[in-house]
Amino acid sequence: MNLPLQSHPALYAAFDVYPSAKGAATHIQQAAQTLFDAAGGGLLYVLGNERLPRFQREGAVEILRFGRLLDNYLHRALAYSSELQGVLERGLQDSLKVAQFRDPWGGLPLVRRAAGRYRTLYEVNGLPSVELPMAYPNVGAATLAKIRALEDECLSRADRIVVPSGVIRDNLARRGVAPERVSVIPNGTELNYGHARPEAAPKRYILYFGAVQPWQGLDVLLRALQRLQDIPDLHLVICCSVKSRRAKGYQKLAEKLDVAERTTWLHRLSREELAPWVSNAYISVAPLTECPRNIDQGCCPLKILESMGAGVPVIASDLPVVRELVEHRENGYLVAPERPAELARGLRVLLDYPDIVTQMGVAAQRKIAEGLQWSHANAALQHIHEELIAGK
Repeated sequence: MNLPLQSHPALYAAFDVYPSAKGAATHIQQAAQTLFDAAGGGLLYVLGNERLPRFQREGAVEILRFGRLLDNYLHRALAYSSELQGVLERGLQDSLKVAQFRDPWGGLPLVRRAAGRYRTLYEVNGLPSVELPMAYPNVGAATLAKIRALEDECLSRADRIVVPSGVIRDNLARRGVAPERVSVIPNGTELNYGHARPEAAPKRYILYFGAVQPWQGLDVLLRALQRLQDIPDLHLVICCSVKSRRAKGYQKLAEKLDVAERTTWLHRLSREELAPWVSNAYISVAPLTECPRNIDQGCCPLKILESMGAGVPVIASDLPVVRELVEHRENGYLVAPERPAELARGLRVLLDYPDIVTQMGVAAQRKIAEGLQWSHANAALQHIHEELIAGK
């Protein structure tokens, strides 16, 4: 690679496509900009695809995208890691003051070459050793053990660690990470005070938006919708952050359950296109499953935050990570996970009492305004960046 990279005081590395319609891209944009503002510029090293340029420069920020479209996840991760090591060795490591990473693939070359040159920050939103078995059920135990060892090396060698929820903090504590090294900074969102109703929007609709990994529980929502066939004007809108072919299994399930005609699929909307669908929804649904990714690892779902920021209450699975954001019957509604009948029952209650839904929406937006905007998250993260840049 002979790209004319500049010297940079900061680096943000993420094994994710950027930009994209996924929530991870929103988080990357917020965290990387906060880092680069604190440092006075930097390099963003992310994944690319067939539509994104390999390299671009925006003022004091450069974006380098790993462009090899390898089908095998682990082959791609290792090649991404190797390229980052090459970038460091060609001179970047000598100008860096701080490097932030989201995964062991970016983290390993960074923590192994830091050696007092620069400080490192591990932003733990997800752990491949936990999430990969759900996406790739055939991954062997030995491979997962090796990945877990790589995660542990990053966790032990990083100067600081940030996580978006108390559940992830407690998970890391069980793995031996000292609590004083971990800062909990929840994800954020913007307040959304309303958009014009999309022309194609049904009169009354419940909304699901986000990705379609098994842990999202979209099948549970479709099965709940089947139990609400007696409500004549009810419609489900699914704003899916991935291509249509990735959601085919769920589309077939909707046909099998005889709810396809009540379901509208929209794919890969931009944030500007998604916002009107969120703000005009009757209620938003986050049917997260009771799986290791949500129970043991933890998360901080942006779909919940963004719905609340729009004044749209969320009916969600009653899990510890959700209870950190949603108070039952105050600013949202919680139901037992993976139980379509209970989800349908909760939806029916909320559909019967629109005044309560309005009150919960106001309370949800107030909770976001009081402490869960991106400005709150970024201020906390900026403080850590400034300490690392100062060598603390």
